[in-house]
Amino acid sequence: MRHRKGVVLGSVAVLVAAVVFVVPFVFILLTALKGRQEANLLKFTWPTNIAFLDNLREVIAARDYQLVIAFINSTILTVCSVALLVVLSAMVAYVLQRRPSRWTHVADLLVLAGLIVPPAVVPTVWVLQELGIFRTMSGLILVEIAFGMAFCVLLFKAFIATIPRELDEAAAIDGAGPLRLFFRVIFPVLRSVIITVVVVQSVFVWNDFANPLYFLPGDDNATVQLTLFNFQSQFTTQYNLLFTDILLVTIPPLVMFLFFNRHIVAGMTSGSVKG
Repeated sequence: MRHRKGVVLGSVAVLVAAVVFVVPFVFILLTALKGRQEANLLKFTWPTNIAFLDNLREVIAARDYQLVIAFINSTILTVCSVALLVVLSAMVAYVLQRRPSRWTHVADLLVLAGLIVPPAVVPTVWVLQELGIFRTMSGLILVEIAFGMAFCVLLFKAFIATIPRELDEAAAIDGAGPLRLFFRVIFPVLRSVIITVVVVQSVFVWNDFANPLYFLPGDDNATVQLTLFNFQSQFTTQYNLLFTDILLVTIPPLVMFLFFNRHIVAGMTSGSVKG
């Protein structure tokens, strides 16, 4: 009886997941295959004439190949932000977990506040302007790091709590300094959580729409999400080109998520039980 109930619940879960995730993606794909007039109907039907290659060429060439520039900008933003985020958040989590002091509770409250308190756009713009990095890629990278730091620190801290302290003590006895201890001993052990952080934050940064819009304005600074504006306006929308652009933008994070799916689950649950 329990086995049958589990099968039914599993089937329902798979069906709901298919409706929520697969059906929208199939609709995007079908609309991207259609011509302009047929795509404007927004119907869930197979196209009478497949015009995907024409749509693809037009999307790539739109506004002097802005999509190519956007892919380069998004790649630079994602790689730099995630790389620095992994190193910095791991170091912060290690210090909070292994070096407790009277300021540790204050730091923990600040980390939780980073998850709870929504980011403020106007003060952030003012800070970036005062630092002279507004409308620069470096400024946006710092913004992405700041907004993602709290989540990553909590993940790393939970996993570091499961690492025996004897590992630190053995490295210290062998003469390892703080930096060498962290990067040679602790950091390699964090592999599963690092993969989780890399995948989750890469998808988040790649799909980020608001931060590039506010903190990196300008056609030359466009990221992939901002190219969606190229095919919609107040009075008209080219749905065939819009959904083709959405398809191109969606493929990289989708492939990454599917490829590292098991590692994400392992990294999210690795710190749930203390060994």
